[in-house]
Amino acid sequence: MSILLNKIINNYNVQVLNSNVIDNDKLYLKIYKLLKQMIVSMELPEEITLPTSRSLAKALNVSRSTILRVYEFLILDGLIVSVPCSGYTIKKKEISQITPINFNEKDFENLSVIGKSFLKNNQHINSNSDENLAFSPGLPPLDIFPVTQWKNLSNMYWKEIKFSNLSYSPSSGIEKLKINIANYLNLIRNLKCDSSQVIITSGSLQSLYLLGCILLNPGEKIFLEDPTFPNVKSIFKGLMADIIGVPIDEQGMNIDYLNKLKTKSKIIHTTPSCHYPTGVKMTLERRLQLLAYAQTNNAIIIENDYEHELNNWHNPLPSLFSLDTNKRTVFLGTFNRLLHPSLRIGYMIVPLSLKKPIELLLKHSHRFVAPSIQVVLNQFIEKKYLFDHISNVVKTTENRKQFFENSFSEIFKNSDLFLEKNETLSLQLLVKLKNGLLDENIVTLLGKNNISVHSYHKCFINESMEQGLVLGHSSIPKPIIKNKLNQMNSILKA
Repeated sequence: MSILLNKIINNYNVQVLNSNVIDNDKLYLKIYKLLKQMIVSMELPEEITLPTSRSLAKALNVSRSTILRVYEFLILDGLIVSVPCSGYTIKKKEISQITPINFNEKDFENLSVIGKSFLKNNQHINSNSDENLAFSPGLPPLDIFPVTQWKNLSNMYWKEIKFSNLSYSPSSGIEKLKINIANYLNLIRNLKCDSSQVIITSGSLQSLYLLGCILLNPGEKIFLEDPTFPNVKSIFKGLMADIIGVPIDEQGMNIDYLNKLKTKSKIIHTTPSCHYPTGVKMTLERRLQLLAYAQTNNAIIIENDYEHELNNWHNPLPSLFSLDTNKRTVFLGTFNRLLHPSLRIGYMIVPLSLKKPIELLLKHSHRFVAPSIQVVLNQFIEKKYLFDHISNVVKTTENRKQFFENSFSEIFKNSDLFLEKNETLSLQLLVKLKNGLLDENIVTLLGKNNISVHSYHKCFINESMEQGLVLGHSSIPKPIIKNKLNQMNSILKA
């Protein structure tokens, strides 16, 4: 007997047959009310197939016509549907049907101060739609990912796996992958490090969380670019850091502003290859100034290279890590923005002084990234598939960026939306708003119409009147780009 059928029988025996409650309803109504209660309370899960009318009738010792009548009532209530050749299935609830859960302070009174801090700062984090690719920022050209190559490497891994390889894995990552990442960075970015400095993570956000946990006490200061990633701001707010925003100019983080500050910070987070969301690339002179400031003020620099080689494929500049002779820089990279975000693998290059505490924190939390993903990625690098894919990503992104800019200028000509042109190749572009338009209102409106964009105003740490939209342009083919821009224009005009 199935678990589902057994559950219905048990509830029927308790609530109908053995109930002391006086109820003059006919039997089919009692069964109908029982099943309705079980569906509404989600005791019977959504989208699950109910027992056949014949099997349920036999189990409850009633006629089949009784059960058919019960099912017809549930269909009229909109709780189940009749699927040809499959029977009766419980409908998935629409959002409007789900009763909202209201929380108050007492519900969270047992949380730690850090737990309450993350709860309080939840509104700062950005999440891309899992359905709407247009125009989600930070997405690479997903349609050109070499799925067949990855699939073949994955199949080979599982074909040759030994049972001894299914045990625990080193928390900092598989040694072969760490060596290949170190060699890869040396060849592509002239960034020299030992493989022991490489820490494999699930991506940039986990890397930042780990660094924040081992370096910052609640209330200690951190310098962030202003504006910056809302998710970066959210992590450090959650960790109860005292965030100080440092303005950006045409050369990158403003070091003169830092020098005028009367306060110091233990950590400086920066995106020198391509500032988010303006796309400004930090000049070599400014990079050297930042390193000198960090040395003088005993600060650690987190260099977030979140778009990998995309911005350094042409006219590369040396990374802060490679310029740093004082070993004060942590270099962050991620394959999630280069390959695809569902991969969930990135890395940190850390000074050896930080290696041990990070490894111990990993052992006490998620332990390690899945070895199957690490081995396949290692093979992907060794077989030169990664290099070929980067080249393809750069060409595709350049092509789609140019098409997006031309289409936007044509479609939104003489509108209150102004596209900020930028020569740095990135996965997103910034659109400024004029005449009092509020970006968060537009973000909400477009989201209801299956177009995903992010708020520029939300990126600021200090109070700002700036309003704009951050739009991804590379994840979808050109015909869809134009269609979605036209749809967006129609929505905003209306």
